[in-house]
Amino acid sequence: MEGSSSSYSSPSSAIFYDFLDRMRNPASLDLVRSIKSFIVSFSFYAANPENDGKRVQEFFATMEDSIRDHPLWAGATDQEVESAMEGLEKYVMTKLFSRTFSSFPEDAKIDLEVSQKIQLLQTFLKPEHLDIPLVLRNEASWLLAEKELQKINAFKAPREKLLCIMNCCKVINNLLLNASMSEKHVLAGADDFLPVLIYVTIKANPPQLHSNLKFIQLYRRQAKLVSEAAYYLTNLVSAKTFISELNAKSLSIDEIEFEENMQAARLTNKETQKEATPTLEEMTTSQDHEVPGPSLRSHDKVTRGGSNYPYMDKEAGDLTVGDVERLLSVYKEVVTKYTSLCTAFRQLSLSRIENHVTNLEDRNVSLTQSAETGMNSGQRDGE
Repeated sequence: MEGSSSSYSSPSSAIFYDFLDRMRNPASLDLVRSIKSFIVSFSFYAANPENDGKRVQEFFATMEDSIRDHPLWAGATDQEVESAMEGLEKYVMTKLFSRTFSSFPEDAKIDLEVSQKIQLLQTFLKPEHLDIPLVLRNEASWLLAEKELQKINAFKAPREKLLCIMNCCKVINNLLLNASMSEKHVLAGADDFLPVLIYVTIKANPPQLHSNLKFIQLYRRQAKLVSEAAYYLTNLVSAKTFISELNAKSLSIDEIEFEENMQAARLTNKETQKEATPTLEEMTTSQDHEVPGPSLRSHDKVTRGGSNYPYMDKEAGDLTVGDVERLLSVYKEVVTKYTSLCTAFRQLSLSRIENHVTNLEDRNVSLTQSAETGMNSGQRDGE
């Protein structure tokens, strides 16, 4: 079972550093070579999420047998071996993160579509639209669950991403349990849990939701995707699917009202983008009236505020509620597009770096072989 909400960070770090310490032991040289060889081997294949996931799972299974039979873990308990495997998973997947996370353009596209759909729904969706009972409408608990879910992109290891989901779901589950005890609410299982999780997910709009779920499903050790962890992960996958396919018939709302709200949200987003992004004509006009001089003058204009950046010279007290909503919408869109761009750039950079590293290793092997040949020849001449 995964760690609790209050303690997932430090135990995870302790497990990881214990694994690294053991790998520094000279006796672990054979394990280290196997791990490094596996990581390097990924550069030999074109990225394919399903195939990559199978290779990683097979490697973890092989390494677990090797660790159990290794002298460094002689007499180790199942828990100690399990800790070593958690350390191995974190090390390997951190090294392979840029290759395995959101590795296909299609994944980035789905991330953007889900995020944009959620941004529209955030403007009007209410708990009653999802038939959430009054007894379960607890803003404090919902906010705590949202914050746990929003942490998911702060981690690279599948286990730690999964723990963010579990912590979020445990907050919701505790809300349901408290309601059943204090308010005499009869629990309806998934019929109560899933609508609240959907609402929390929409309020949180966690970054790259699709890619994070796919990453956990492919690269978290399959033996750990059971019981409570599997239940919570499956529910969030269902919530993401529900949101992606959501329409008026999915909610308790009039179809005309739903379409009007969605259209109004789309128009608001377009207006926000126009305000945040200067047009070509505005940029040309601004440049025509600008006093010739060094580029520092343009930078000074931006930092002190200008017509193209209406919020640059504002203080927090100057903002209205409408300003906050527009700024949040723009911020989320910028972050989504930025992360998608970074993912594409990392893939390009990684392929070049791996090719370069492979060439260097081949060259080192050739030099070593040449040196050994020279030494052998010298010894024969001396004899």
